[in-house]
Amino acid sequence: MEKDPWLTQDQQHVWRQYLAISRLLNDRVERNMQRDGGMPQAYYLILAMLSEAPDHSLRMNQLADVLRASQSRTSHAVTKLESYGWIRREATPSDGRGQSATLTDAGWTRLRLVAPDHAETVRSIMFDALDEKDLADLGRIYGKLLAHMEPQTEGEKDTPPRPTD
Repeated sequence: MEKDPWLTQDQQHVWRQYLAISRLLNDRVERNMQRDGGMPQAYYLILAMLSEAPDHSLRMNQLADVLRASQSRTSHAVTKLESYGWIRREATPSDGRGQSATLTDAGWTRLRLVAPDHAETVRSIMFDALDEKDLADLGRIYGKLLAHMEPQTEGEKDTPPRPTD
């Protein structure tokens, strides 16, 4: 039996809710980060990921992977953050071929300055509307979706887009 090519009414409803929430959440967090932190959300995320890494440093390809971004986009953002003095790029000590991005003291100071406002923004927009059960359910659902999507993401990295008619 052939699979119906359309989403069911319930699937369409949930999909559209997801799209609306995703856009609203990203737009509001981005707007607040620009206003309160003076940087795009993507730059904040790079600083945050480096702050959590051992020695506040990650290889560039690891940073791109954790951000789920292309190496080109990550490199461009790191270059901009370097110009602010918040990140230092250096040869990877283990092999000398690759490069690592390292959070500087100035970057750590900047992150600590903007993190409380960012946390409050995310909390007020996303989590204040949820009780503990909702939060646990959402975490379980997101975990399930990520586990389902991650293997596909790896295979899709080098797959060119399909041509359209």
